[in-house]
Amino acid sequence: MEILLAFTPYNQEMGTVEISKKLGFHKATVSRILLILIRYGFLQQNPQTKKFMLGPSITSLGWAINHFLNTNLVHIAKPYIDELRNILKETIVLEALAGNSTVMAYIAEGPQRVRIAGTIGDRIPIHAAAGAKAILAFSPHEVIDSFINNGAMPRYTPNTITDPKIFQRQLQDIRRQGFSFDNEEIDIGINAVGVPIFNFEEKPVAAVVVAGPSPRITWDDDSPIVVPLKDTATKISAQLHYNGESNQ
Repeated sequence: MEILLAFTPYNQEMGTVEISKKLGFHKATVSRILLILIRYGFLQQNPQTKKFMLGPSITSLGWAINHFLNTNLVHIAKPYIDELRNILKETIVLEALAGNSTVMAYIAEGPQRVRIAGTIGDRIPIHAAAGAKAILAFSPHEVIDSFINNGAMPRYTPNTITDPKIFQRQLQDIRRQGFSFDNEEIDIGINAVGVPIFNFEEKPVAAVVVAGPSPRITWDDDSPIVVPLKDTATKISAQLHYNGESNQ
């Protein structure tokens, strides 16, 4: 395993002597293990330089884990979403990126059973929903610019932001503070707070959201919501093999 990990992160070719010196293993030991790794496809040898690099079996393993992470988001996130619901006693929503919009991928209803707008599978208005705004705020600048320049921003309540310049400033605030909010922007009387979830490519692919009555769902300095919400998003991101730094 140490020999395989020695090729990370850039898979630079190395010879037997180089590997031996790098890891402090005897040359004969390294040579024997290299033969086994080649036999099973975990390493391959450059026929010209005679040096070694990661092989096709590594690619197969990488494809398998990437496929799992990309197709099992709800399965991965569900226990953490449920745990946060039990801690906060509020409804928790997992919003997932789906093309150029987001959808409600999972809902853990709070004990008070406050009805939120939409059901699992519904698409979310990016400019008004907390989770969608959290994802967009941490997306590349060209994605943000494309939405602001081309996306429709209909009004759902008097609080809905429809001015592109104001919306862009709000996204900057979200990126700086690490969380977003829906201030009765979809339904009067319902607030929401969201934090982005990142994957192994350091891309925001989802968001965990707390939603409920506006008197209970706040994001001021005394709010008991933001810290556990960020903690939950961090745990889910770790399960998606996210190793980068965010503003969370």
